[in-house]
Amino acid sequence: MDWRKLYAQVKLAAPTGLGTPLVVVALLAMMILPLPAFALDILFTFNIALSLMILMVTLNVKKPLDFAVFPTILLVTTLLRLALNIASTRIILMEGHNGGAAAGHVVEAFGEFVIGGNYAVGLVIFAILIVINFVVVTKGAGRVAEVSARFALDSMPGKQMAIDADLNAGLITQEQAQTRRKEVASESDFYGSMDGASKFVRGDAIAGIIILFINIIGGFIIGMAQHDLPFSVSVQTYTLLTIGDGLVAQIPALLLSVAAALMVTRNADDRLMSDQLNDQLLSDPKPLAISAGIMALIGIVPGMPNVVFLSLAALAGGGAWWLMKQKKVAANAPAAPVAQEEAPARPPELGWDDVQQVDTLGLEIGYRLIPMVDTAQGGQLLERIKGVRRKLSQELGFLIPSVHIRDNLDLGANQYRISMMGVTLGSGDIYPDRDLAINSGQVYGDLNGIATKDPTFGLDAVWINKQDRDQAQTLGYTVVDAGTVIATHLSQILQDNADELLGLEEVQQLLERMKASAPKLVDEVTGALTMTTMVQVLQNLLRERVPIRDMRTIMEAMLERSGQTKDPTQLTVHVRTALGKFILQNIPRVEDIVEVMTLDPNLEQILLKSMQGAPEGQLAIEPSLAEKLSQSLGAQVQAREMEGKAAILLVNPFVRSPLARLFRYSLPSLVVLSYSEVPESRQINVFAAIG
Repeated sequence: MDWRKLYAQVKLAAPTGLGTPLVVVALLAMMILPLPAFALDILFTFNIALSLMILMVTLNVKKPLDFAVFPTILLVTTLLRLALNIASTRIILMEGHNGGAAAGHVVEAFGEFVIGGNYAVGLVIFAILIVINFVVVTKGAGRVAEVSARFALDSMPGKQMAIDADLNAGLITQEQAQTRRKEVASESDFYGSMDGASKFVRGDAIAGIIILFINIIGGFIIGMAQHDLPFSVSVQTYTLLTIGDGLVAQIPALLLSVAAALMVTRNADDRLMSDQLNDQLLSDPKPLAISAGIMALIGIVPGMPNVVFLSLAALAGGGAWWLMKQKKVAANAPAAPVAQEEAPARPPELGWDDVQQVDTLGLEIGYRLIPMVDTAQGGQLLERIKGVRRKLSQELGFLIPSVHIRDNLDLGANQYRISMMGVTLGSGDIYPDRDLAINSGQVYGDLNGIATKDPTFGLDAVWINKQDRDQAQTLGYTVVDAGTVIATHLSQILQDNADELLGLEEVQQLLERMKASAPKLVDEVTGALTMTTMVQVLQNLLRERVPIRDMRTIMEAMLERSGQTKDPTQLTVHVRTALGKFILQNIPRVEDIVEVMTLDPNLEQILLKSMQGAPEGQLAIEPSLAEKLSQSLGAQVQAREMEGKAAILLVNPFVRSPLARLFRYSLPSLVVLSYSEVPESRQINVFAAIG
């Protein structure tokens, strides 16, 4: 047999994932089986080294989720200390009468060297360590973890809606959205686990106190009753061993408690803790200078330790002077050389180049919004707009033109305006230094800020300070930044007016791309239909939010009906029938059984008769009838939205287009389909008939 195959088979047959179970079994064995003093020395030393390593890792992670396994490690190390306590208690009570080395040299060293062989001092130091660990560090870290877990859980809906808003605006891809959703869920799980793990640490501190008294009292009784030791010798021996054992266990426990406290108190900054301390604590020389002055005043008071205070005052003053010098050096650094301006030349003669064409897409901004589009100042609006264009181009099936951005001093400082073909289609006021908290309809409190309306959908919203973002998400608000507000507004305008962006040039480019894969089809369609007719058909589809990605099916449907009619409206009806499966698939929240509304037959006949003699594609009905029809459909649409289902109206093919145009703006979520557009393979359930 080939050795490579044999190796592969052995590797596949080898047990994996046995490390953690073996560790747990070893911990249980330590609690049951007696260990020699040498093994205890190794395990105590390993426990201290492990605690130091974990503390160093927590100091060097950039964010808590980078060390998401920390709660599990905290639990395992707590079990390790408890197992060592049990093993050391057993050997102290059984072999303590033989002297200080009975429980190992590590315990003896902590009992003799650290506390100087004085068990009274040892008791005081042990009590201080317990107070620091249990009352200060562990209790505070547990409270922070509890609050963080609660806030993380309460803010999950708001964070999820913010991710969905960024995805819909084209700012992130589907993969990035999935990654961010996993981070939100992992954050909630992490702080919940830390809340529970902190309870284990507190329990370990309590267990340390109980074990201390058990060892002292039990050793005292065993030493005098079983080994006939004098009272003073028994107290001296067993107390020193117990104190040494307690210190060996409590020092790693304190290190891990500090690591847990550091982990749960980290902020959301993706930088190392040392970098944050340097930037936030030592960036300004003024606090150091003031501290140096106060310490110098204390140092000259008679009776005070003058040398110590004056030395530290000099050190702090020197640090303040050095920071001030560094700031001056940075401020006086020579700027980049600027080229000398040439002498102004005579203006050229007026030509056609001086006549500016109307921008297809334009975005005008006030002067306070200029940093949002300046990449040198960290502006990200250009990238977000590019993401919106990319997303819509992929969805609609043609290239969205570039957006021409320019500043306009006639606008307000915080105002922006979106235009298409020179016509303003949307505007709003935003605050770059704030976030917009949008009331999604399910919020649990009010926020302090500037009340406003969401410029895209007209929802109630509040401009809040950026530090209040977590609070707003906890209350159920959808929180987005100023750049996302503009990008979302632009995306909605482009979707609503996509048909106006498609012209002869864009259709010609689509045909050129189609020639690479279907040259015969393109030649047949261009020979049977004019370019203007094809543009009108594609615009009709986009006007009713039907993407034109499937150009092959669209062109084949137009070619199939071109021998009977050249009318764009009738060709659109046939193309929609060919795209029936695609149209139904792109309607959100459609189930396997398509639930639809229909029109009463008498009402449908009235609508058909009203089209006779009326301008092509229009309904000539009385305003009162149109109002009643709108109210009936509106009630059904609202009920469907409350249930989270799609509102679909199934009608005669001849009245579908006029009805869709009639309710396009008054009932934007209503989808109007014709009988021929529903595939035969889909089952239909009529839940309402509009009369």
